Amino acid sequence: MVGEEGAFVLGWDEVLTEEELSTTLKVLCMSEEEFKEYKEQDGWEDDSEEEENSTLSNEALSRLKTPCKELLYDSVLLTLESYRSDLKAEQDLLNNKEAYEKLSRREQQALHVRYGQKRILHQLLELV
Repeated sequence: MVGEEGAFVLGWDEVLTEEELSTTLKVLCMSEEEFKEYKEQDGWEDDSEEEENSTLSNEALSRLKTPCKELLYDSVLLTLESYRSDLKAEQDLLNNKEAYEKLSRREQQALHVRYGQKRILHQLLELV
């Protein structure tokens, strides 16, 4: 369901791997009986046309059902815990010109990437 990388891709305005995330949330929030019925629908492609045409924009994420929001929230927290530092530490380093300039070019780029990732994850926490 999640593809080869086993991760979802989030952007500032929407989920970029929306089909995978939508299906995963739907399945993980189903009861055992609902899952059996869903599997028996002769494949995973039989969702309603409305669901196929919807996008997981930030607005749509904020309207998810409570169990899906909770699952997504907990997943984001686990992802944030996998980082060695928090968002504030990254921001402090970016704002400290002297410390920032001591970093190699590669370390500076990695810092910007981590900071951006954490900002997107924190935005997602606020949405759900």
